[in-house]
Amino acid sequence: MSFTAEVRDELSRCEPACEYCNLATLAALVRVSGTLSITGEGRRLTVATETGAVARTMINLTHTVLKLKTELTPRRSVLHKVRNYLITLPEQPGLDKALVLLGILDRKGRLVAGVPRHVVARPCCRLAYLRGALIAGGFVADPKGDFHLEIAVSGEELAEGLAQLIEQVGVHARVNRRRGAFAVYIKSAEDICQLLDAVGAKRSVASVRDARAMKHVKNNVNRRVNAEFANQSRTADAAQHQVELIARVHAEGLYETLPEALRTFCDLREAHPDLSLRDLGALVDPPLSKSALYHRVLRLEKLFGEH
Repeated sequence: MSFTAEVRDELSRCEPACEYCNLATLAALVRVSGTLSITGEGRRLTVATETGAVARTMINLTHTVLKLKTELTPRRSVLHKVRNYLITLPEQPGLDKALVLLGILDRKGRLVAGVPRHVVARPCCRLAYLRGALIAGGFVADPKGDFHLEIAVSGEELAEGLAQLIEQVGVHARVNRRRGAFAVYIKSAEDICQLLDAVGAKRSVASVRDARAMKHVKNNVNRRVNAEFANQSRTADAAQHQVELIARVHAEGLYETLPEALRTFCDLREAHPDLSLRDLGALVDPPLSKSALYHRVLRLEKLFGEH
């Protein structure tokens, strides 16, 4: 099961906070995934989904909240070879009233473009509406990879309305147009956790936070390894440069003319070409500091006009 499916399944099992929350969840689910059509037999509302949580929630809430009958048609996609479901609310007494109640149509029978105000009048119902939108059109990337949450909808006004509801949770969401549709999305791990926590996906929040903590540990380890590698590389380059300086000293017959301190350094470096200056100084009795040995390197460089 994908992480998105896990989140949807968890949200579909959340209990309502008030008697109107189930209506808000159903309203969002129908608005995001539903299609309203008018035929010779009257109005018909259909919801097509590949997610069992959406189908289960749609049917349960339609029966318990609206008291309407539904028709379920399990199907299998020939192209993608996955099961999908078609839930239909056929023409029946009470359907027109239900469409108004859900905020799909206004009282004059016109389509409602954005989030219906009467459905999200209460704070808990606003969260329930967001829950329904996530169940129907939400995507949450596996937190082991990138952090990304989005809700795909077909209308700009609905997308902006959802973004405003999310803002009321204290989370900033962006709206992006994609091939005629719209995506309300969040990329911050902390914001994703805050939204999922608000709508009741506690288990999913724990998964995101665990993944975030693991990434933090891995990033710290990688930074330390990279820093250590860089330090070792710099140390090796410096030591190689010093070995080359000493080779020039010998080639030009300058070794015997050097002060004792410089000859001592040359002998140490030739004997231990891979050590850092700090480790090299520890071999001397009494030990020499890194600064003292570096000063001797500078004196060698001056012999050849490098400083």
